[in-house]
Amino acid sequence: MKKEAKSKKKSRARLLHQYYSYTGFYKFVAKSVKKAIIPIILFIAAIFALDYFVLDLDKLLVTVTETYSPIGILSVFFASESLLGIIPPELFIAWAGKSEFPIFYLSLLAAASYLGGIVSYWIGVGITKIPAVHKQIETNMAKHIKNTRKWGGFLIIVGALLPIPFAMTSIAAGIIRFPFMSYLMYGLLRFVRFYAYALVIFEMV
Repeated sequence: MKKEAKSKKKSRARLLHQYYSYTGFYKFVAKSVKKAIIPIILFIAAIFALDYFVLDLDKLLVTVTETYSPIGILSVFFASESLLGIIPPELFIAWAGKSEFPIFYLSLLAAASYLGGIVSYWIGVGITKIPAVHKQIETNMAKHIKNTRKWGGFLIIVGALLPIPFAMTSIAAGIIRFPFMSYLMYGLLRFVRFYAYALVIFEMV
């Protein structure tokens, strides 16, 4: 019985592997990683360049933490994460690193990103109820929606972990009515991304 169960698991895993290979999922992830590496390298280079040639980055971040309230900064970030990820999260992670309680504020940023994704998901659901807007969004996000239909949860995992705008993935998930509870579970990997990035960014700032 145990051997049969193991063979079934193996065959299912093999079928999934074949499906993702055939539909180009692995190529998509590889391309996404390559695209993600360039912005990360540019961001790191920009931080070093600013810190060395233009201004003292430490002082700037300290000034921001002393001038603006954490609630205001977190609110701006939440709005950004709910609307297509306009501002790079790395800037806010750097801010958290210079705050009085880095891990606490980093956790709040991760939670804001996660909740922003949920808002985006329901924006996607709402879009489907407005025919004209739905048609326009499906045209503009055709490729992303197509990929979400093909790969579902795995694409949400990629969106949560990689520097792909998580809001876009969430909106697409809402448009295709991806199961909400599954979305919530996969979206938790957003926390992993923030803590992983913080390991590097906190050392830099």
